[in-house]
Amino acid sequence: MCGREWDLLDEVFAPLYSPSTGIALDFLDLNGQKARHTGSFLEIGCGSGVTAVMAALAGCERVVASDISPRAVENAAANAERHGVHDRLRAVHSDLFSGLGEDERFDTIFWSSNYVLAPDSYEYKSVHERAYVDAGYQAHRRYLEQAPRWLTPNGSALLHFSDRGDVRALYRIAQECGRELRTLRSHRVSEGEYGSDTVEHMLLEILPA
Repeated sequence: MCGREWDLLDEVFAPLYSPSTGIALDFLDLNGQKARHTGSFLEIGCGSGVTAVMAALAGCERVVASDISPRAVENAAANAERHGVHDRLRAVHSDLFSGLGEDERFDTIFWSSNYVLAPDSYEYKSVHERAYVDAGYQAHRRYLEQAPRWLTPNGSALLHFSDRGDVRALYRIAQECGRELRTLRSHRVSEGEYGSDTVEHMLLEILPA
């Protein structure tokens, strides 16, 4: 991806089999050698660390790659080492923001979310399932509530969502949390076997209502 080779460990979300990582990179203007960014960047659910590493390569001075899966944290750290950004990228084991220091703040917070909605009582069969399934949108509710608190004064909290998820439920939860969702970018792509499904991906900014 991005003209580079990456380590991919077992049980970690494989970006090759889904367009979501490539779309996220496009949304964030990170998909290219000429991308230039500054400031601090936090990626929630970093997986193999592609997006976080590309943010560091683009110039972000401080990058935190967090994931609920210890295997993904190991993977992101390995890719930071592989691409020479381990001096400014820290991989942390974290359930959303739980693994961060209380005083940490970021210019950009980004989560390409596990937008598949499952019943509240759903029991995960593996850590890998958490990469794409959210029981009762409990993680989304917590992200909408908490993400703005971790921003610098002019920072942005971003959510990459898809209409494979329940868009109406997401907006309802945002309203209940006192948040407004603003669409910054959207992209419709063909997914599924033989490209039979058309899916809209959205980059949403989380704002106070």
